[in-house]
Amino acid sequence: MNKEELVKEVAKKSKLSQKTVADVLAATLETVEKTVAKGKKVTLVGFGTFEPRKRAARMGRNPQTGKELKIAAKTVPAFSAGKKFKELVK
Repeated sequence: MNKEELVKEVAKKSKLSQKTVADVLAATLETVEKTVAKGKKVTLVGFGTFEPRKRAARMGRNPQTGKELKIAAKTVPAFSAGKKFKELVK
């Protein structure tokens, strides 16, 4: 399911216009992105948690040349599914 299909499905279930649903979804995603980018967690109980995670520096290998190279430490976004979501996916 892509974003457009999600908007249509939510609009149908909520009896709201697709424009309204698209605006709310865009605002929600933007808020989650900005919050995680600031280093904070966003927890949606039953669904999951979006959070920043630190990756340590490590040694990697260039697959073309086989030469070792250093991969810098960085922070990446991560998602952990909540209990209810995990149970539905089983």
